[in-house]
Amino acid sequence: MALRHAVLAALLAGDGSDGDDSGEYSGYQLAKAFDIGVANFWHALPQQLYAELAKLEKEGLVAGRHVVQETRPNKRMFRVTRAGLAEFEAFAAATPKASFIRDDLMVKVQAADSVDTGPVIEQLEERAALAEAKIELFGKVLRKMRGELDEEEFLRRGDRIGPYLTCLRGLALERENRDWGLRVAAVLRERRTDEAR
Repeated sequence: MALRHAVLAALLAGDGSDGDDSGEYSGYQLAKAFDIGVANFWHALPQQLYAELAKLEKEGLVAGRHVVQETRPNKRMFRVTRAGLAEFEAFAAATPKASFIRDDLMVKVQAADSVDTGPVIEQLEERAALAEAKIELFGKVLRKMRGELDEEEFLRRGDRIGPYLTCLRGLALERENRDWGLRVAAVLRERRTDEAR
């Protein structure tokens, strides 16, 4: 997958909740939406998103329009074009590559028998705390998306099911990150204590 597909997916999932047309985001709104949703499976910095929007617009896969604002700086709003939708449909139909984990902290844990685990334990606990914060954020986002519906009813008949389903995966991932981080930190701490005796 290329960043272009992640950006197109984020634009296609736009809901217009900020008062703008459905499926249309400013670069800033896209970065915010990306951070909450797409970033769970595709990381990009805001400047990378802006650069990719410019490329997509040049290729005719997104269209941008200039919006004049009186009390704030002017902005550009972007939406996916028919060509962009065709590009994304071709991507959606292609067989995906297998996913894999690439994580510096797991590399450190792998070598736990050979290094001082004190800093690793701290990093595991920090990661668990960050995961807990994201769990709370995902919970709020999911409740907002569902509105008055309970989850099962929303899954049967709610709008914007794609973003909801990817948020559910992000929630599950962060719960796993938290639980794994806390367990590994506890195991390493106990082993340090035993070795110190």
